Amino acid sequence: MQYISYYSSPIGDILLAADDVGLTGLWFEGQKYFARCLDKEHEEKEIPLFAEVKQWLAVYFSGKEPDFTVPLHFTGTAFQNEVWEILCSIPYGRTMTYGEIAKQMAAKRGLTRMSAQAVGSAVGHNEISIIVPCHRVVGTNGSLTGYAGGIDKKVKLLRLEKADMESFFVPKKGTAL
Repeated sequence: MQYISYYSSPIGDILLAADDVGLTGLWFEGQKYFARCLDKEHEEKEIPLFAEVKQWLAVYFSGKEPDFTVPLHFTGTAFQNEVWEILCSIPYGRTMTYGEIAKQMAAKRGLTRMSAQAVGSAVGHNEISIIVPCHRVVGTNGSLTGYAGGIDKKVKLLRLEKADMESFFVPKKGTAL
């Protein structure tokens, strides 16, 4: 059984989803792929995990790095889950490129190379925004592209974390805006 709850953040309303294992979803209202993994049969209920997640988010949106973790339950493909694990390793206030993640994935799988586009698709389908920090992934050229919650939210999250934004730019056109 999945449970849902809502959180009102300074940059938009958020839907939370969880099961008995951990948090399965965290989406900004109206984002791309909104609630894609949410079971049709779910219940709005304030389970103890949601109190932990909301505390984590309160600390995060206060401009501080949370010093605790919440249980996560990835529900993607094996490839997506591997990419999402790498996302969890990106330090607060830092960024990583799609290409760097692709290199890590290739090394992990014993391959000489991996498609950055395949990695980009997995990053874009991340079900647990913010806590699994897909907003910290940028293009090799500094492009702030590819955030399902919207580029404006990606910029706000990186600024909240005091990431060095000097070399980044918002693309003028593209499919990932």
